[in-house]
Amino acid sequence: MNKDSKIYIAGHRGLVGSAILKNLKAKGYSNFITRTHSELDLTNAEAVSQFFEEEQPEYVFLAAAKVGGIVANNRYRADFMYDNLMIQNNVIHQSFVHKVKKLLFLGSTCIYPKNCPQPMKEDYLLTDVLEYTNEPYAIAKIAGIKMCESYNLQYKTNYISVMPTNLYGPNDNFNLEKSHVLPALIRKVHLGKALENDDWQSISDDLNKMPIEGVSGSSSKNDILKILSKYGINKVDKDTVNVEIWGTGKPMREFLWSEDMADACVFLMENIDFKDTISNDTIEIRNTHLNIGTGTDISIADLAENIKSEIGFNGDFIYNSDKPDGTLKKLTDVSKLNELGWKHKINLQEGIATVYEWYKKRV
Repeated sequence: MNKDSKIYIAGHRGLVGSAILKNLKAKGYSNFITRTHSELDLTNAEAVSQFFEEEQPEYVFLAAAKVGGIVANNRYRADFMYDNLMIQNNVIHQSFVHKVKKLLFLGSTCIYPKNCPQPMKEDYLLTDVLEYTNEPYAIAKIAGIKMCESYNLQYKTNYISVMPTNLYGPNDNFNLEKSHVLPALIRKVHLGKALENDDWQSISDDLNKMPIEGVSGSSSKNDILKILSKYGINKVDKDTVNVEIWGTGKPMREFLWSEDMADACVFLMENIDFKDTISNDTIEIRNTHLNIGTGTDISIADLAENIKSEIGFNGDFIYNSDKPDGTLKKLTDVSKLNELGWKHKINLQEGIATVYEWYKKRV
């Protein structure tokens, strides 16, 4: 890519897309195309076709997707399947039609089997059944990988697919109905601390910025306590608050700072082509996607304790074992990406502290 190359970032206001835009700007790139969802519905084939015809981007970062945690994935199964298939089908196909020089497609490590050998290598794709709770989302992302791979093989395009591990960072989703585990824990522990300190101003500020099921900071204290309790933030008595966590706390998860993820994506667009992802000794070309992660993991219980320590919460965690744990271990093998020349920089504790400071400023 040249510094004045025309670059389209689909999903530029999300966790990953905003980090990619920030990284590109810091590196001196200046010619960006962006659209909000209200300006361009990526599930609308005609609208996407017209957009590509008018804008003629040279490079595309496909970071737009419908995403969420266990609850959202399991509850909105059809939406996660349909929306993600439509978004990626439209953007990838129009990139081909309008001769985009290179495209980077972002997926997720949930594409790997539920009982995948650890750490998860790229070659383990489609070797066993998927985790049920996020199966529709995973199938959509697998289709995106195969679409990029197939266009490369049939039409000689240059599309790269990357599978990031669990991401967190600035502009993350802290909606307790739909967020992933790390931002959800940060918000729940933040509200728990405010509740144990009887700090209603902080609670009001938080709920005014992000109401929960219509309950805002201007709602009655009784309504606020009810909605907090519904989402596992419980004032037990005058001096005691506990926070509920779904599952046993035993599952192991890997977390990657979103700006590290963005740096990996830009590195790949600048330095790596599809041909570089193919093994020299292969007969059938498959599994050309690249894992992006740290190669280290932590239990949900230990993650919660780290967040508790950072925020200064004194209450207890209550683990609800009636709720699903999901896959017990999901650790990526990142040797392929490391061999291509990229490695993460931000460790988890540093990242938690940084994102919590960002969150406090936001609310």
